Amino acid sequence: MSGDTLNRNKNFGAWTGRLKRAALIMVLATACIPWPSAVQAAAAQEDIRVVIFADLGSKYKATVPAVTLKSSGSLSVGQNSGGSFQAWMALPDSTARFSVDSYRVKVLEGNEAAAIKAAQALQKTNDKPTVFIGSKNGGSVYQVYAGLYASEQSAQAAVQRISSVTGAQAEVKGNKHWSTGSYGSEQEANLVRTTIAAAGFDAFTVIQSRGQYAVWVGEESNDSKLSALKTELESKQPRLTLSKVNTTQTGLILRQEAGVTTGSQVMPHYMLSGSNNSKIIVNGGNNGIQVVERSQRTYRGDMEIGITSGQLALVNEVPLEQYLYSVVGAEVYSSWPAEALKAQAVAARSYALAQGNRFQIGNVVDGTLSQAYNGKSSEHANVNEAVDATAGEVIKSGGKVVEAVFSSNAGGVTADVSEVWNSGGEAFASVDSSGDTSAQKGAQEWYHVLLSNGKTGYIREDNAKELEGVTEAGLDKITVTAENTNVRPIPQIQSTVTPVAKAQPGEEMIVLEKVPQSGDYAWVRGPFTAAQIAKSLQGKITGTVPSSVNHLDVTKRGPSGRVLEVEADGTPLKVKYPDMYRSAMGGLPSTLFDIASTGSYTVLGADGATTHVSGTQGTQILSASGSSTLSGNGVVVMNEDRHARVIDKTQSFIFTGKGNGHGLGLSQWGANGLAEQGYDYKKILKHYYKNVDIVKD
Repeated sequence: MSGDTLNRNKNFGAWTGRLKRAALIMVLATACIPWPSAVQAAAAQEDIRVVIFADLGSKYKATVPAVTLKSSGSLSVGQNSGGSFQAWMALPDSTARFSVDSYRVKVLEGNEAAAIKAAQALQKTNDKPTVFIGSKNGGSVYQVYAGLYASEQSAQAAVQRISSVTGAQAEVKGNKHWSTGSYGSEQEANLVRTTIAAAGFDAFTVIQSRGQYAVWVGEESNDSKLSALKTELESKQPRLTLSKVNTTQTGLILRQEAGVTTGSQVMPHYMLSGSNNSKIIVNGGNNGIQVVERSQRTYRGDMEIGITSGQLALVNEVPLEQYLYSVVGAEVYSSWPAEALKAQAVAARSYALAQGNRFQIGNVVDGTLSQAYNGKSSEHANVNEAVDATAGEVIKSGGKVVEAVFSSNAGGVTADVSEVWNSGGEAFASVDSSGDTSAQKGAQEWYHVLLSNGKTGYIREDNAKELEGVTEAGLDKITVTAENTNVRPIPQIQSTVTPVAKAQPGEEMIVLEKVPQSGDYAWVRGPFTAAQIAKSLQGKITGTVPSSVNHLDVTKRGPSGRVLEVEADGTPLKVKYPDMYRSAMGGLPSTLFDIASTGSYTVLGADGATTHVSGTQGTQILSASGSSTLSGNGVVVMNEDRHARVIDKTQSFIFTGKGNGHGLGLSQWGANGLAEQGYDYKKILKHYYKNVDIVKD
C-alpha cells in the first residue's frame, strides 16, 4: 500500500441547504445507497475501517443507544460514491445525535416535568433514556424512550423493569411504519405530517433519496400492531392512502431531542432506518469528529453510521497512515528514540493490514483487542514523523504481510508461539529481550519486610534506613524515617488499596528481600485467597473449577520459561491456550511467573519428591539442642538462593513475575532499549521477527 494512495482527495458535493430549526418534530432522510462491492474494495485499499461501537457477537460488543457527534468546524452528512465523499446536507450547529430505527421502549408521553423525572430515574439503570420533543394533538409533547434492543423479546423483557422504575405504562416500539406517499419537497411533506400529528398520531417526514420525501406514520414492533394502527388511521384520516414501508427501506429520520434536565439544549436527532446495508457518512473535514460517548475523543476521517444486529454501528473510516499517528502515540511514549517509534509504526501498520475484514464491518476495533486507538489525543509530532518516515513499509514473510503482534514488555525474553496461542508462524521465536530492563530506569527499589506483629509488606527504599547488624539467619534490618509510613501489600503505590500497616521511626523490621518496584518489567501480585483464585478460574478453565484451592504449582514451562501448566492440589487446570493463565489467575501481567503460598512451603526430598508443608502443621527445626516444632504466624523459611518468605496459618497465593503482555513478537520496551543502544528500526524488527523482510508495499 503506497503513501500516495493513502492520501485520499475528497471531492465535496454541493450543500443541499441548512436544516430549518423548529420546535416541531421534523424528519429528514437521504438516499443511503449500499456500496457496491467494487467501491468497498477500493476503499479498503486506501483507508482502514475502525469499529468503535457495534454488536458483533463474540468477536466484539460495545453498544450505545445513540452517539453524539461534534466538530469545531462543520459537519456534513452524505455518502461515499465512486471512492469519494458526496456531501448532501450540512448539520446545524455542528452537533447532532444519531441512532438507528430498531426496537426500543416508549416509556411515557407527557409534559416536560414528567419526562425529565422518568429520564433521570432511568439514567441510573442499564435502560438508558432518550427524550424527544415535538408537537402532537395541537400542542408540544415530550416523549421518553429507552433502549435500543436487539429483538422485540429483549425489548419486552425491559418493559417490566422500566415500568417498575418509572411507574409509567411502558410499551415496545419498533421499525414498522405506514407511508402516506412521496412528496417533491420537504415543505409539502411537513404539511401532511403536521395534519396527521394534530390527529394524535406519531408521524415523521422522511427523505428517501435526494429531493424525494415521504411521511411515515407509527413505529410499531410487529405486524399485528401495525394493522391495528392502520384501522385507527383510516377511521380518523380516511383520505390517507397508506402503504406498508419495507423494513429494508433506507431513510434518515430527524427528531428533535431534549436533554434530561429542564432547559437543556434541543438538538437534531437523526435515526437511520433500513437494513444492515444502510449507511450514512458523517464528515468533519480537517477538524475531526468528536464522539462524546467514546470519552469525548476526536477522530480524523469520516464516521459511518450503520445497523448491525439491530444495534447502532459506528465505524471510523480513516487513512491508514493517519490511523497510525494515533496508534503509535497510544502504544508507546512519544519521547522514545525515533528508531523505536519507527519500529512500532512498521509493526502496527503490518498488524493492521494483516487483519483483513476480521470484524465483518471493519478491519480493526479501537481497543487493545486490536491496537490502542485514541483518536487525535494521542498524536505527537515525534510519532507522526516516525510514521511518515516509514510510510507504506511492512513486515513480510513468505510474500505475505506478517500479523506483527507486539506487547509492552517481554520480561527479558520473548515468548515462543507454543506459550501463547499455539499459532503465529515462522516469524515468531523466543529471543533475548534484555532491553526490557529500560522500563526500570529511575524506578525505586522496595524492601520486603517482616513486622514485629508477624505481618509482611513492602516499604520503598527512600522511606527506609538500614540498621546495623543482622538476624541470626543473616537477614538485614531496617526502620523508617517518617511517622506513619505506609507498608504496602505489593511494591507499588496503590492509592485505592489499604496499606498493610503504618510503620514508625525506631520500629525494627526484618528484610526478607529487596525487589524492584512493580511495573512493566518486574511485578508482584496478590496475595489472593483460595476463594479469590477459585472465583477467578470461573469461565477460564475447560474443566471443573475446584471448590477450594490448597496448593498451586507451576508444573510445565515453555522455551522462554513461561507457564504452560498450573496444577491445583495436584490436578492440572486446563485452559484453551497458555496465555489464558493470565486472566485465570486474577489478571496477571504475563505468564512468566512463579507462585508462592503464604500458608505453606515445598520441601524437595533427596529422592526428588516434593512435599507441601502447611503452616498449620508446624515447621520442624533441627538445632544443636535437638529437634523442635515451630508454628503460628511469622515463621521465616529461606531457599538455596537466600530468598526468604514468611509462613503463617492462612493460605493465600503471591505471584511474582516479569513482563507485561503476551510476550510474542516485538517487545515495546525492548525496542526502546535496543534503540538506546544504537540499533536502527529495521535491525530492531529483524531481531524480534525472524525470517522476514521490511519492504515498502
